[in-house]
Amino acid sequence: MSHLTQEERNALPDSAFGLTEKRAYPIDTRARARNAKARATQEYKRGLLTMEERDRIDQAADQRLARDD
Repeated sequence: MSHLTQEERNALPDSAFGLTEKRAYPIDTRARARNAKARATQEYKRGLLTMEERDRIDQAADQRLARDD
């Protein structure tokens, strides 16, 4: 998984993020979707995310992972 530059991140549509309102947890690739799920779980356990936020990230990442591309 390559690192996103600020320019690349800014070019992504809101729908390419697990938390669209914060533009956090990019899920534009399968690797980033898997990473978003793992980080969301870690941050939920640390108390940095609510259960609802974690679930929204998981749902968005699962939808991305279900695609074949």
